Amino acid sequence: MANLRRRHQYCSRVRYLIPAISSISSVLLLLFIFLSFFAPSPVHNDLLHRSQHYFTRNYDVNEADEMPVFRVPINGGVYDRDIWSSKNAQFYNGCSNASSKFAKSEDVTQPNRYLAIATSGGLNQQRTGITDSVVAARILNATLVVPKLDKRSFWKDDSNFSDIFNVDWFISYLAEDVKIIKELPPKREQIWTPHNMRVPRKCNEGCYIKRLLPVLTKKHAVQLSKFDYRLSNRLKAELQKLRCRVNYHALKFTNPILEMGAKLVKRMRITSKRYIALHLRFEPDMLAFSGCYYGGGEEEKRELGKLRRRWKTLHNSNPDRGRRQGRCPLTPEEVGLMLRALGFGRDTHIYVASGEVYRGEESLAPLKALFPNFYSKETISRKEELEPFSAFSARMAALDFIVCDESDVFVTNNNGNMAKIIAGRRRYFGHKPSIRPNAKKLYKLFLNRDNMTWEEFASNVRTFQKGFMGEPKEIKPGKGEFHEYPTACICEDSKAKAKMSPGPQKLGTVSVPDKRNVDVVVKDQNMDNEREWSDPEYEDDTSNKQQEDSYNEASLDEELELDELLPD
Repeated sequence: MANLRRRHQYCSRVRYLIPAISSISSVLLLLFIFLSFFAPSPVHNDLLHRSQHYFTRNYDVNEADEMPVFRVPINGGVYDRDIWSSKNAQFYNGCSNASSKFAKSEDVTQPNRYLAIATSGGLNQQRTGITDSVVAARILNATLVVPKLDKRSFWKDDSNFSDIFNVDWFISYLAEDVKIIKELPPKREQIWTPHNMRVPRKCNEGCYIKRLLPVLTKKHAVQLSKFDYRLSNRLKAELQKLRCRVNYHALKFTNPILEMGAKLVKRMRITSKRYIALHLRFEPDMLAFSGCYYGGGEEEKRELGKLRRRWKTLHNSNPDRGRRQGRCPLTPEEVGLMLRALGFGRDTHIYVASGEVYRGEESLAPLKALFPNFYSKETISRKEELEPFSAFSARMAALDFIVCDESDVFVTNNNGNMAKIIAGRRRYFGHKPSIRPNAKKLYKLFLNRDNMTWEEFASNVRTFQKGFMGEPKEIKPGKGEFHEYPTACICEDSKAKAKMSPGPQKLGTVSVPDKRNVDVVVKDQNMDNEREWSDPEYEDDTSNKQQEDSYNEASLDEELELDELLPD
């Protein structure tokens, strides 16, 4: 009887236990499904790991002795100079006023002689064409018709000159230099179609007079097409100063662009007293054209190779040689490491002006990990504020131009049209720091950084960047591309400089944190101060006569193809 009672009790327990186990199992199953649904993907985990890599492994200064050799510090270090300003900049100023010997336009402009210009490329490439068109009209003693903007290139922006620039200001400011009209007058009460032609790149004053003046005298109205970089770097001083008057004074954005640009700058100033502006050129099209390779395996080669086939005239590239020669843009991560080595800490605020970045957040994650205070015009403005500009790529580029120009430090990862124009403008208006990577030498450092300490890496970066920081007199007058180095328009107050000179100083001393946050002094090693120019295309390395004789129209078409198809 007792056995039957115990068996009954056991069966009762089992009967109640089975539903309980089933309920618990169901709950656990639902919990597992829920977690699986909301858990990040392996790709996301990889990005998260990359973005946190610097903070977990490289930045922990209290870690044990087994920490990696290459450890990026959180702080940029303490320098013996202000990294936010250019040394001796106060002794240099822009000076582009015409001398008394430069005749007024009314005295030299010939009647019935009109020059029209059709620019090429994106906003900043067109800006070079507009600037040089005024000088070309002056050389030819012709009346300039307000230039036409390119509407068929990569940008596909149908904006007119007056949509981007204040056309009335442009005409009135330059009235004493060149006569400018908005439209070509009618001929015999009919629309006057000008004779269309082209001139060589880097055509000098004699070239314009020889090639163009006879045609202009006969046809009376000539339009120069694909007009960009069609004027020599080497001109008479008065013509160079005219270039500066156009670029830095006459070309003023329209009021809507200026007002929105000012809002963006103000918002950056609210976030931080000082900020860096980074013009990040890392678009898929640009990487494809450059032929550069960034370690993405067969997938990257396939993706960029498909884009590369758009340009039928491209020769086969050698990615390794391109990187060795400094012709490949730095990756976002490499830009971040360069800036940290130059002394900018994790708390630095960065405004990024860029197009579509190749592989998006995956490429940006390391830069954001190094500099989490990361902004763009889209993140510091409301959608409705950008709406009047967002359908027009040139106007959006103009907003970036303003924020970059007003920044405390301007940085580029590749020296394109916008970088050159802004760097030249910043030199003219007080030599605000403009950092261009010495890509040829930095490439070796990035390649071997795991085999050196951070202190060695940072010291080498500072050494290699001498001459690439936007300081006064970085190159000899007349060298380099004029829009980037307007040396003819910059004057030096040598007397004031001599009075303020304190004598010889040690340069490049920096304090960097060691494992225990103790400052250790590291001095730059003067390994090699040779300046490597990564863009020799714009150097006038032949005589003007050789240049004219070697002109080939077909080769010029191929030369222009990148600038016409890619944003600047």
